[in-house]
Amino acid sequence: MKKFNFKIVEARYKFLAVSLVIMAVGLVFMIANAAMGNGAFNFDVDFSGGTSFTIDVGQDFDNSDIIGIVDEVTGQESPQVQRITNTTQVMVRMRQIDPDTRIALRDAFIEKYGIADDAFEYSDISASVSADMQRSAVLAIVVSCVAMLIYVAIRFRDVRMGSAAIMALIHDSFIMIAFYAILRIPLNNSFIAAILTILGYSINSTIVTFDRVRENKSIMRKPPLIELINASINQTLRRSIFTSSTVFVVVLALYIFGVSSIREFTLPIIVGVVAGAYSSSFLAGSFWYMLSERKPKLAVISSQPAPAAPADASEKPAVKQLASNTSATRTYPTRKRHNKKRGHA
Repeated sequence: MKKFNFKIVEARYKFLAVSLVIMAVGLVFMIANAAMGNGAFNFDVDFSGGTSFTIDVGQDFDNSDIIGIVDEVTGQESPQVQRITNTTQVMVRMRQIDPDTRIALRDAFIEKYGIADDAFEYSDISASVSADMQRSAVLAIVVSCVAMLIYVAIRFRDVRMGSAAIMALIHDSFIMIAFYAILRIPLNNSFIAAILTILGYSINSTIVTFDRVRENKSIMRKPPLIELINASINQTLRRSIFTSSTVFVVVLALYIFGVSSIREFTLPIIVGVVAGAYSSSFLAGSFWYMLSERKPKLAVISSQPAPAAPADASEKPAVKQLASNTSATRTYPTRKRHNKKRGHA
């Protein structure tokens, strides 16, 4: 089987440029959507507040029919629809609606399923609860990244490796956030689950690469750092491609054949799988290389040997004069002691 021999570290700035372009496009979409009044992100009920309906349909139903009714009456294309297990009830969560729209939605369900007025229960989700959920989401991501940093630093006994791994995870998070802005994926509880799933998947691939680096340190005889990293990445690249492809195919099948709520969860997972495979193979090693190669210039200068003094003809008289002065200094005390001995004789 043919082995890979890519010079990945040498091309690190090209790989970084691809990621920066995607992040920049996401930032442009955030600014444009905010300027049009749609918000930088498509915040769902969990993050923006809204209304929750619990409806006893009284018969078997399809989630797509519920979504269609809500979309037709309220104009909201992606409400959260959840069937309550072992019942004929369904819970619908959507952005805040006014009382008139609430009545129209109730009438639409009564007309569709022939149910009574008391089959409806609704409650409002306050913005303060949504703000707490946003803080919890950020806190969960930060805590997970710090825990992974400590784990990698202890496992490989190198804080720079841990820092490189966290830089790769931050990259994956920003790529996912950019796609949430570009594709207008609803930002809800699924976002927390999706991003934590991808962080765990990505750090696993990164640790596999760093494990190979540690093994090659004992096998290869003091290779340059750039060669060590390139060899380790190339040796694990096939494994990373196969693993990522397998996960990608499974999640893609869920996206194609799943219901709308499943698609909202699997689409960011697809993006995260690609971003995680990309960062663990093409960026994490380069991040570690850049952190490891930052040495003070004085240390480099002091390690160089001092240049030899030039043997010019103009320096020869000075050398002879120094030699004569040295010999005179050495013989002078001897002559003095000799004369004293002759005087006594």
